[in-house]
Amino acid sequence: MTAVTVIGDGQMGLVLADALVCRGLEVRVWGPFVESVNSLEISRKSTRLPDFILNENVLVTADRARALDGVDVAINAIPTQFIQTTWESLSPFVPECIPIGCVAKGIEIKSNLLPSQIIEGILGDQHATCVLSGPTIATELARQRPAAMVSSSSNPEVAAMMQDLFDVPWLRIYTHGDPLGVELSGALKNVIALAAGICDGMQLGDNAKSAMLARGLAEISRLGVAMGAQLETFFGIAGVGDLATTCFSPHGRNRTCGERLGNGEALEMVIETMGSVVEGVPTTKAVKSLSEFYEVEMPISSMMYRVLFENLPIQNAILALMNRDLRAEQLGS
Repeated sequence: MTAVTVIGDGQMGLVLADALVCRGLEVRVWGPFVESVNSLEISRKSTRLPDFILNENVLVTADRARALDGVDVAINAIPTQFIQTTWESLSPFVPECIPIGCVAKGIEIKSNLLPSQIIEGILGDQHATCVLSGPTIATELARQRPAAMVSSSSNPEVAAMMQDLFDVPWLRIYTHGDPLGVELSGALKNVIALAAGICDGMQLGDNAKSAMLARGLAEISRLGVAMGAQLETFFGIAGVGDLATTCFSPHGRNRTCGERLGNGEALEMVIETMGSVVEGVPTTKAVKSLSEFYEVEMPISSMMYRVLFENLPIQNAILALMNRDLRAEQLGS
């Protein structure tokens, strides 16, 4: 029997474990905080996932050795900014040559590395990585509502293997050959979702929000292409599919953060009371750095940076975007 360990006991980690155990696999969930893990082990519930009960066959542990001993696959569900320290502590226990899947969406601000790149830097190239991404709101997956994802790796066999692991009735998995584009899509869309949430908070209307989404897609695809990704990736499930879900779902953390900012709340208060990581905030810092390095114009992301970190009033940011020079629409260039 294939043994899979999910690294991270947050919402996404738990719903992935639920899918894996339904495939009849040996499933373990590892979490970094002993108290939280002990509570989950006993209750089989998460406060962030109403009505969800973790299958009794899933082993829940904070013991690194127990979590990884003899496993065939590991799946990272640790938020991006904490991957480095987490996997450095786990690395002595990771079996040789096992593939590593990754569902984290973000860019590490101190290095500008994507989640799979961080893991590869720690474990080395003996471990093939695979990016698992798409429009997957955890609260819907917990209810086993239909969704689609892509399994993307530079190793086609690993992509196909991950596709098979998550082949359950409520998930349709497509293989994909552009892991850079898939992972960038998942990270960059969170910045645009913050802006979309601001549209909601300020009640700017559906026209403004849809324009934000469309122009946001244009600028994140420009950066992606400049970094070596394929333009087509940004118009697929992991690109526009995930972007749309994140910008419109009331369960999206980044959209909700933006909405609260649009309602006039201070960023510090929003972050303190969200109860979960808002990846779009640190990713906005990384996007500013990357856009400058690759000399890519990203007006929405740039204004989000100024709103979040330079105290630019939101109304001023909107006026600046609306008053930009008139031009022809361009995508991916």
